[in-house]
Amino acid sequence: MEMTIPMLMTMVINLIYTVLAIALAVYAVRFVDKKVFTKIDFQDEIKKGNLAAAVLLAAMLIFIGIVVSSGLKG
Repeated sequence: MEMTIPMLMTMVINLIYTVLAIALAVYAVRFVDKKVFTKIDFQDEIKKGNLAAAVLLAAMLIFIGIVVSSGLKG
């Protein structure tokens, strides 16, 4: 029983970090989409079947995920 409380606290802290990382990643993608790529509508291009736009957006998501996760780990 004495190990249960620290394990639960660790799980809650990890869950908070995960939610924070997802929120930061979504915000960062939206920021980059609106400020950097102002003339490209990624959602529209992906709906049209533009594979290059989908790959670029996926690469941005991976990059932002790596940056956010390393920033949260310290």
